[in-house]
Amino acid sequence: MRLLRPLAVLALVLPCTLTAQTRPVRVFISVDMEGIGGIGTGAMTSSNGKDYSTGRELMTAEVNAVVEAIFARGAAQVLVNDSHGDMQNLLHTRLDPRVQYIQGAVKPYGMTQGLDSTYDAVVFVGYHAMARSEDGFLAHTGSGTVQGLWINGTEVGEGGLNAYLAGSVGVPVVVAAGDSTFTREIRLLLPTVRTVATKLAVGGQVARLDHPDLVRAKLRDAVTAALADLRSFRPLRPTEPVTVRLRFDTTTRADIVEVIPGVRRVDGTTIEFSAPTMRQAYPMVRLMYRYVSW
Repeated sequence: MRLLRPLAVLALVLPCTLTAQTRPVRVFISVDMEGIGGIGTGAMTSSNGKDYSTGRELMTAEVNAVVEAIFARGAAQVLVNDSHGDMQNLLHTRLDPRVQYIQGAVKPYGMTQGLDSTYDAVVFVGYHAMARSEDGFLAHTGSGTVQGLWINGTEVGEGGLNAYLAGSVGVPVVVAAGDSTFTREIRLLLPTVRTVATKLAVGGQVARLDHPDLVRAKLRDAVTAALADLRSFRPLRPTEPVTVRLRFDTTTRADIVEVIPGVRRVDGTTIEFSAPTMRQAYPMVRLMYRYVSW
């Protein structure tokens, strides 16, 4: 009987242990385009621009490098969200067939569409610095209409906004890749995130490029290291309720969004509003900069 009791306990514990060990890691990938390795002009990120087709190939290959590193670790479930422009840039048929892919721009959560608390990690690919960043390659926040965005008093770009959304559902950003200005920016907000500088930002329209093969190798290494040490990352949880401040490029846009209930005018081009949660604040931000027009 003394031998049977430990065996009975082991029989109860072992299935739980095996389940924990074999559960697929769930990774959400948000992929922008300006920060992709090998992209050195704005034209490469625009559907009517020179070498846009090359930009799409580089973007797709970079995502595949990340996916390769994820699956090399073991079982995984990966969701890729196209997050640039009209959000139909990746070459779907050339993506690793093991991933699922969200395409299209009319989605309330934009760059974070599909992300929820069931994910273990978030990876940012191809990101850029916030609006008005000195030497930020193709730097902007959301669109050219935004001149500044603050969450609870902290100025953020797209990376920061998306990291706060991920943190609000308990998921950490573990790898962030983009130009050198972006990587410096995101580390101020996420000191433990593993960053990959895909290029040196020389100015708003100029970058000094590393070869894409080198960039992809660095990405694979960063993802491999991050997934091996997931417990060291913490979600960037915003204080809730959330206060959002948006500064626009014109007074006219502020005139229009000011009429939304709960929005107050701060100055000629700046508005502010509060939301109970980050998940409620995020689509409001996106509504204001993308869908409000005249």
